[in-house]
Amino acid sequence: MKTVGFIGAYDKSDLILYIARLLKLMGKKILIIDATTLQKMKYLVPSIDPTTSYVTTFEEMDVAVGLYDYNSIKEYLGMPLHAVFTYDYILLDIDSPESVRNFDIKTANQNYFVTNFSVYALKRGVEILSGLTEPIPLTKVLFSKGITKEEDDYLTFITLGVKAIWDEEKIYFPFEQGDQSTIMENQRVAKIKIKKLTQMYRESLLYLTDKIVDDAKESNDLKKAFRQLEKGV
Repeated sequence: MKTVGFIGAYDKSDLILYIARLLKLMGKKILIIDATTLQKMKYLVPSIDPTTSYVTTFEEMDVAVGLYDYNSIKEYLGMPLHAVFTYDYILLDIDSPESVRNFDIKTANQNYFVTNFSVYALKRGVEILSGLTEPIPLTKVLFSKGITKEEDDYLTFITLGVKAIWDEEKIYFPFEQGDQSTIMENQRVAKIKIKKLTQMYRESLLYLTDKIVDDAKESNDLKKAFRQLEKGV
């Protein structure tokens, strides 16, 4: 089982859903945990009887909402607290120092700091990372059509002192207006589709998911899953 943390104030819900769907099309068993303050998944993922906290199924993936640690999820699922989850991947959406601690992200296999260059997203993102009690490896996922040297320098400056071991590589999503329109359309119909996303967004999505899989033998399966999703499967 792999646990992957997506940390930051930037809205990561749709990105996580796209990644999760690709992994599912590879035949993996997926759990998405929305540990955010606003619980956006409650509005994006259909549920027959939504309550304050629940686990529902969407596109053959389990989605946990309003359950703020692993034990509460196990209790909801009727699992003993000592039991081990049987998922292949757990994807965590985190936007608070409390969730950083509650889900002990230092034990995750991979962690990504997701942001754009708005002052709010950057400064709030740094506040969230203040929940780290020890340095952990982190990779920056940056949403911006074009990143200036000033923006990059500001990001470096504002994250000084954060307990992170930054990966030298940064993953860029050149976010276009067309991507936003497609994402909003997907939300309205409650479907996970990538066909109308820009080529640059799709390339970044495939690249990031491949980094998460991190297995040369499964890269071909991921590419097949990607083609399926592009066709609207």
